[in-house]
Amino acid sequence: MNASVSKIGLLLLLSLAGWQCLDSPNFPDTPVIKFISLSKDSLNQGVFQEDSLIVKFSFTDGDGDIGRTDKDSTNDIFFIDLRTGTQDNTFGIPEIPQEGAGNGVEGVVKIVLFTTCCIYPKDSINPADPCRPNPNIPFDTLQYRIYIKDNAGHKSNEILTAPIILRCN
Repeated sequence: MNASVSKIGLLLLLSLAGWQCLDSPNFPDTPVIKFISLSKDSLNQGVFQEDSLIVKFSFTDGDGDIGRTDKDSTNDIFFIDLRTGTQDNTFGIPEIPQEGAGNGVEGVVKIVLFTTCCIYPKDSINPADPCRPNPNIPFDTLQYRIYIKDNAGHKSNEILTAPIILRCN
């Protein structure tokens, strides 16, 4: 009798623990992103997709209105090059079905980011042509500030990638 009571108690305990794991998340309506990783820490400079890496970050959005539809081609992921302060790349999050998104969505974004050119000081050799090798400046450091926007226009927090070494030769 004690064994069956223990089994019922254990079953009840596991059921309650499992039920608590199913609580819906409570995310804010404004997206929140967190940097996870880069697939590597250096790139060869170039203009024709000679080299690339993968940027990985997570996101949450409380009202689940994130991602673009076939009818809307607006990009919602933005990369700002910290060397220049300008928007360098934009991407779109694929449509996330609204079924079950009432309590929010979360996910991980992986983006293939292609290389860019080194930026040389104005007084260096080849300052007008940044993608040409410069024997005096073998490396440049690149870092991106990233943010996303949901369909209501809520802008997420901003995150920074780890520094990326650009090999200029």
